[in-house]
Amino acid sequence: MASKVNRTRRWVLLGGGAAIATGFAIREYRLIPPDYAGGQLSVQDAHQRAMSGEIVLVDIRTPREWRATGVGEGAYPLDMRRDDFDQVLTELANGDQDAPVALICARGVRSARLSNRLTQAGFTNIIDVPEGMLGSAAGPGWVRAGLPVERNTGETG
Repeated sequence: MASKVNRTRRWVLLGGGAAIATGFAIREYRLIPPDYAGGQLSVQDAHQRAMSGEIVLVDIRTPREWRATGVGEGAYPLDMRRDDFDQVLTELANGDQDAPVALICARGVRSARLSNRLTQAGFTNIIDVPEGMLGSAAGPGWVRAGLPVERNTGETG
């Protein structure tokens, strides 16, 4: 009897796991934001414009991610999970919600989501860098493009 119970439990667990996995995939799909309707830049353009002072480039990834790859030269590391993110971003833009601010993450998903949210919050010149640091369908990304990174990964603000 114990053998039959164990087989039944395995079947239930496997069947339940498939349902959970399927549900997770659906939820994951819904988490992917629509393309950002505002401005977008390639990693090369983002680097050039950040270095010339034309834009404020903000790396919104986590400290662990910054340590793994470095932060793109000219970018400010600012973890998007911070409670005071909008306030620090406003300070980086010298209090000007109309200033051009470009956001970069690992592969463009978080930057698109945050670009949409910041635009709804009143920032008028948010620019997405959809390639991200590691590449996406938009392009190879900062690291594979061979753009310079800084290893001093202390957070801004």
